[in-house]
Amino acid sequence: MFRRDLSNPTFRREVRLHYVACGDESKPLMLFLHGFPEFWYSWRHQIREFKKDYRCLAIDLRGYADSDKPSGVAAYKTEKMIADIKQLIPAMGYSTCVLVSHDWGGVLAYQFAAKHQDMINKLIVMSAPHLGSFQEYLRKNKSQAKKSWYIMFFQTPWIPEIIFWLFDYETVKQVFTGKRSGLAVAKMSEEDVEAYKYALSRPGGLTAAINYYRAALRYPVGKFVNNIIETPTLVIWGCKDTALNKDLAALPAKFVPTLTVKYVEDASHWVQTDSPEEVNKLMREWLKA
Repeated sequence: MFRRDLSNPTFRREVRLHYVACGDESKPLMLFLHGFPEFWYSWRHQIREFKKDYRCLAIDLRGYADSDKPSGVAAYKTEKMIADIKQLIPAMGYSTCVLVSHDWGGVLAYQFAAKHQDMINKLIVMSAPHLGSFQEYLRKNKSQAKKSWYIMFFQTPWIPEIIFWLFDYETVKQVFTGKRSGLAVAKMSEEDVEAYKYALSRPGGLTAAINYYRAALRYPVGKFVNNIIETPTLVIWGCKDTALNKDLAALPAKFVPTLTVKYVEDASHWVQTDSPEEVNKLMREWLKA
């Protein structure tokens, strides 16, 4: 695998994005966007699977792991991340990509597709809602509102960071493998958890990751989020995801007429790491079709 930092000229070198690349540069680009609280490592199984057919590129989103962590909530506006992706694709020598995403990366991928779908050949979203459908669903569904309590909690200053930091980042372990989190089915090794803990513990890393949620409420996205996405789109959803209701998987069809939804019965929110073989199979079959 090849690692590199990439400066984004859009913001006068405001951010430098770290990425891991694998596969022949003559192959089509497959770009991976991770979620919270992850980094490029979440895509290790998919990189191994698709490196023969694609130039696989997994980035650390701004604020995560080895990418720059600009200060201030405003640095994590959605428009900033969309601009990062828009600059990244041509910087790597491509005009289009297959965009693969999970969690926050999926939220960003839907919005990027709504604004720049000419830069995406195919879109794959895992365990992530479309904001256009999620906001309305959240207002009407008490079950999902209860599960999303942490979004409001993350708006408080410093307290979320302190809780994550306590006891050697024990909360990170609980998020991925603990029953108290309600998110996982304990399919992650201790070594994997330590990798996530280390990535999040980098200076400024906790605040940067949580600032995604703070910026989401302080700086709502524009009306473009409701644009119709004509790009062929695959949603992969873990049925044991207790952070997001299963209903959310198919709701984007209102904005994505080409939507295909596939469920993985024995996977949690971390579907691509819980059931990598099944996820890779679903991806490959859909990409070939």
